[in-house]
Amino acid sequence: MQTPFPRLHRAATDRPYFSADGETYFAPTPLRDIEKTRPLKVLSAADFAFWQRYGYVVVREAITPGEAKGLLDFAWQFQGLDPDRPETWYEAPEFRSELDRHLYIYGFVEAYHHQLIWDSRQTHRVHDAFADIWDCEELWVTLDRLNLNPPNVRTRSRSLIEPTDDGFDIELHWDVDTTRAVLPQRVQGIIALNDTRPELGGFQCAPELFRRFEEWRLGRPSDRDPVRPGTDRDEFPVVRPELQAGDLLIFNGLLAHGVAPNLSDNGVRAVQYLSMMPALEEHTALRDSRVHSWRTLATPDWNGTLLGDAREPEALRYGPAALNGLGRKLLGLDSWAAAEEAQ
Repeated sequence: MQTPFPRLHRAATDRPYFSADGETYFAPTPLRDIEKTRPLKVLSAADFAFWQRYGYVVVREAITPGEAKGLLDFAWQFQGLDPDRPETWYEAPEFRSELDRHLYIYGFVEAYHHQLIWDSRQTHRVHDAFADIWDCEELWVTLDRLNLNPPNVRTRSRSLIEPTDDGFDIELHWDVDTTRAVLPQRVQGIIALNDTRPELGGFQCAPELFRRFEEWRLGRPSDRDPVRPGTDRDEFPVVRPELQAGDLLIFNGLLAHGVAPNLSDNGVRAVQYLSMMPALEEHTALRDSRVHSWRTLATPDWNGTLLGDAREPEALRYGPAALNGLGRKLLGLDSWAAAEEAQ
């Protein structure tokens, strides 16, 4: 079989990671099977074994609870919502598209470049956790957003979204095509901005399905849904990991996961979406796009669901975030290779 690797961009690392978009990667050895070549910095040996077996791991206090609280306060402010007045949570804006309406219901906050968001990204403990996962230091951070999900009622009720029988399902899905012969490697993460509670909903996943994935998929028809498992939850239980404010949860793209609805009376589920992938420094167009987005506060173009805020774009609210040395490399502004040569 012809390998796709030569047609893709190679990451700035001595490990053989290749990608076309900085989102999904290909490698001869899946992440769940790699053997560490570098010492663990944040994860314990037990953490790393759990990650490889079940597809996720929790890093406690990746940022401080105070920093998480600052991000939560910013999310309220950016959305123009009053945390003490629930009636403000359901004042729906004029939607630009059906996707825009769905994102509102799911609680997405279209801010990508505020200083507090970048402060989390350029925290060494966060970077080192992802470096443990990929077994390489030379990473780029995803330019992603926040989530602030009030109780899913009224204008935010999930019943307002027409259900489908296949494809994306917010309750449980994969973010990669699991029917491919060579499975893409993808890593994602969230930082909790407040403590989780069962009634708040939030991240849920099927770790037993991840553990038995190869065995499971051998018995599936070739035309099965590539992103929706449709499994028996008694056989493959869905679990909801407990997180405290500041905890980072990292999960494998081959872990079936989703977001349970917020069924509380007046609580919110709040997270920062944050992941890191091997840097693609030879992909100059992607690098230039990332730097331009940071410098001008333009909506990142790596993900078609990032729409920007319709009321007042970021560029009209504040200026570019200040980056430390790590942040400059995580963006692509500075080269990891040049930094290593200078040492």
